[in-house]
Amino acid sequence: MIHPPETLKEIEQLRLGLVEAQEPPSTHSKPERITQAPLSTLLNVDEIEAAATKVISKRAWGYYFSAADDKISKYLNTQAYRSILFRPRVFVDCRTCELGTNLLGHKVGLPIFVSPTAMARLGHPTGETGIAEGCRSFRALQIIANNSSLPPEEVVANAPPTQIFGWQLYVQLNRKLSESMLARVNRLDQIKFVVLTLDAPVSGKREDDERINIQANATASVSTQLFAGTDPSLTWVDTLQWLSQHTTKPIVLKGIQTHEDAVLAAQYAPFVKGIVLSNHGGRSLDTAPPAVHTLLELRRYCPDVFDKVEVWVDGGIRRGTDAVKALCLGAKAVGIGRPAFWGLAAGGVEGVERTLQSLFSSKIWISIVLLT
Repeated sequence: MIHPPETLKEIEQLRLGLVEAQEPPSTHSKPERITQAPLSTLLNVDEIEAAATKVISKRAWGYYFSAADDKISKYLNTQAYRSILFRPRVFVDCRTCELGTNLLGHKVGLPIFVSPTAMARLGHPTGETGIAEGCRSFRALQIIANNSSLPPEEVVANAPPTQIFGWQLYVQLNRKLSESMLARVNRLDQIKFVVLTLDAPVSGKREDDERINIQANATASVSTQLFAGTDPSLTWVDTLQWLSQHTTKPIVLKGIQTHEDAVLAAQYAPFVKGIVLSNHGGRSLDTAPPAVHTLLELRRYCPDVFDKVEVWVDGGIRRGTDAVKALCLGAKAVGIGRPAFWGLAAGGVEGVERTLQSLFSSKIWISIVLLT
């Protein structure tokens, strides 16, 4: 239920035989019982996460909630925004607040994107298509995960032509697999760019995920399974040269965590169109810096990078004010990962919409007007 159909084709040589055809046991509540309270009563991401936690399986919770080691980076991602204060100006006309912007030359309704979040069907049967539908009414950008539960063709199939997608790439040790996926993505016009993920060369030690795996006597945690076959030997010159041979779509590098690497990335413009400052949601290397700290580094040591590539951030966004702070510091867009999944798990498409609504209501975003 949670893996894309082509997974079986990729491991055809390992087939042992047929299993008895039957409906797989559902780990989900009935749609009308997804939440114990109406979605309209959930006012923020914390409440949406709490509602989702009540209805998803332990395995799904362990995969999404978990982060590396002591989860210091995960929690610091959010705490860092709390330590930054606004400097509001007064006597500013706040009757209107235009949230639309252009990302990589494409018009979107919000300076917000949904970061690649793998295995969305762990939380809800609609999976990545549910997230796509939830983004639609806000014209929000969605990056489809390399380890999506559904193939990219299915995720974009019912989206209107104006809806914008990116696609995440984890380079595989078997490069033919990655090249085959890139060929498929190249044929999808609604996928406008490829996001090469660099902040997780190997799976982090995600103890919540591993603990549930041990308790269930499973063969491996979800994280371990997903990272099997990922190539940890990527380098600037070799990998980007290889990638340039297999796609003409713009490239975004996700996982920049120092200003030095941001400078290096900018040297590959215009092939590299953007960078995402990210520590993989604290899921890869614990005590890695939160994205907003890296953003401050760029402002101080290499502000010219903002003129060469688009700078996006993700990780730790729990309030609309968090997103506003990142934008005020120079980010072109802000991403959410877990919050989109919690919304999907709590209420399907409507849950995703509720998550976006709670983060990006006009009452919160009026701060943009006050601070510009």
